[in-house]
Amino acid sequence: MANHKSALKRNRQAAVRNARNTHIRSTMRSLVKMVRVAAASGNQEEAKTALDRAVPYIDKAATKGVIHKATASRKISRLVKLVNTVG
Repeated sequence: MANHKSALKRNRQAAVRNARNTHIRSTMRSLVKMVRVAAASGNQEEAKTALDRAVPYIDKAATKGVIHKATASRKISRLVKLVNTVG
């Protein structure tokens, strides 16, 4: 456990950031899963709607530093490619 005042503050900050990052990452994964499930069902309309919700959130995760910019780009590219092959 931290003993210095600054170290205690750093621990508090890290806990808040960890909770925020976990929430963003979890939500992003859920949205990506919704796109994949919709694509697997063969419903292109539903897949495009899910994709429209997922893409901005993936970009947001990259902007916030939760995932790397290249990772976000790769995820978006693969999802768009998947949705375009449906139906």
